[in-house]
Amino acid sequence: MILILTAGFGDGHNTAARSVAEALTRLCPDEEIEVSDLICDTQPLIAEVCKSLYQFAITHWPAAWRMTYDLMGKPSVTGPDSVWQSAMVEALKKRIEAQRPRLIISTYPLYAVLLETLEKQQSVPPLCTVITDSISVNRIWVMSGSSLFCVADDETKKVVIGFGVPESKIRVTGFPVSLAFTEPLPEEAPHSCDRILYLPSTTGRRVAATLEAIKPLLLRGARLTLPIGKHDRRLYHILRRFTDALPPETVEIIGWTKRIPEFLRTHDVVICKAGGAILHEVLAAKIPAVIDYVVPGQEEGNAEMLTKHDGGIVTKNAKETAAAVESILINNGAVGRRMRASMAKISVPDAAVRTAKAALAVAAS
Repeated sequence: MILILTAGFGDGHNTAARSVAEALTRLCPDEEIEVSDLICDTQPLIAEVCKSLYQFAITHWPAAWRMTYDLMGKPSVTGPDSVWQSAMVEALKKRIEAQRPRLIISTYPLYAVLLETLEKQQSVPPLCTVITDSISVNRIWVMSGSSLFCVADDETKKVVIGFGVPESKIRVTGFPVSLAFTEPLPEEAPHSCDRILYLPSTTGRRVAATLEAIKPLLLRGARLTLPIGKHDRRLYHILRRFTDALPPETVEIIGWTKRIPEFLRTHDVVICKAGGAILHEVLAAKIPAVIDYVVPGQEEGNAEMLTKHDGGIVTKNAKETAAAVESILINNGAVGRRMRASMAKISVPDAAVRTAKAALAVAAS
């Protein structure tokens, strides 16, 4: 049995966990694979409050989140034997005793800290830690030991080595994204118009400003796809006002969907934030990205990773976002083709399989 531990603070941890589980299921079809958010399972009310506060801070109060993010890397706050750990350590102990996993894979940094505390009481399974941030890695990821650290790229590997982790314990596997990125696309008729994918995640005011800024592109023939998922209620009135002013075929609004990998591979440009999961999905799909929001601290490295390889453009406001989208689409998409060619050199759509194999090697050693 293999236990994969994650946490719902942002989409990156869960995306990595689900993708590794998907790969392990293919590699080990007869083995039980379980993905668990132990924080939510153990303290659901506290977890829900913390997730809400996290979402509020990264959206409305980024300076406060940066301070919190920096504090997480201090052993006095999140190190082994901290007071807050007792309930979580006990829950992890019971889970290990009940399920007896031969391997634990963690996509969230606090679980390594919990296992270090628990190891003082009993033996624990080997741990493979999948670091879901690029370049701007918080020290909390490596503050406690792990049998192996899987990282997305060589730049992140250098950062982790700089924290004192032996190179022998680090594998560059890419960020685990859905195996859908390795599958053939469904056949469809060639499209003659530019297609823009917008994944809104910032404040309603900023979303409204962005939509208004890209409206001229739509009036000139571009088409917009808007998967809004959990943001449907928050954005309902904004989208209603926006779509009422445009021809019906101009904008396609989609609710909760599993088709994001397909959309990323069939559109010409995407507008999104600098989350670890989405930017590595962008890289897997090789689609030019306009990054309209970067969470201070944890997402700065993600944005740096993509922009330094000419895969994305970071913007500070709606006007810059629209200008960046247009720059990618004009001249028959010349800039977009250049960006795709650059991303192809470092794209790792099968990173989940690579990560799963690296983790299995740890369990076998």
